Amino acid sequence: MKKRRIFVIRHGETDWNLAGRLQGHHDIPLNDLGREQAAKAGKVVERLSGGSAGLHYVASPLSRAAQTMAILRAELGLPPDAFQRDARFMELAFGRWEGFSWKELRRRDPHALSARRADPWNYVPPGGESYAMLSERVMPAISDLSEDSVVVTHGGVVRAMLHALAGMPPEQAVELPVRQGAVYLIEDGAFELAMA
Repeated sequence: MKKRRIFVIRHGETDWNLAGRLQGHHDIPLNDLGREQAAKAGKVVERLSGGSAGLHYVASPLSRAAQTMAILRAELGLPPDAFQRDARFMELAFGRWEGFSWKELRRRDPHALSARRADPWNYVPPGGESYAMLSERVMPAISDLSEDSVVVTHGGVVRAMLHALAGMPPEQAVELPVRQGAVYLIEDGAFELAMA
């Protein structure tokens, strides 16, 4: 794989994030704080990139990620909607768990949550996908990034990318707190959190 810098950004906050609900593939828009976080992420990319025009821009097609990218690009003085959308960067599918909080799931399905805690990287929620499956989905998309890139995506995908590109062990990646609007710079097999 060619050496490149990848700015990986988790989308800004949504009302479901605020309520602690699992979004997965549900298409939930940004809230006011999420829009502010997106603008701040744009400033961080500008500061760290040394020039935003030469970067490749790609986002999950879910509105919370696409809105974050559009706001980020506007902050950089670029046409807001001129970026690639790639479904391979969509969030981990939580299946029938989507829309519920972890607290609600502990009451509804404590045995399934115990099984997930025992092997969080490989556990498949009912109707969903595991982190291992997500990682397999994301790897070809990562390989397609042949130049310095900005990727706006989701918490689960950020974890999978840190595992794949920075060598973070799966058991550490799955537990990593990834805040909304967080900007990670991944380069040469290492990463740094530039903003959270």
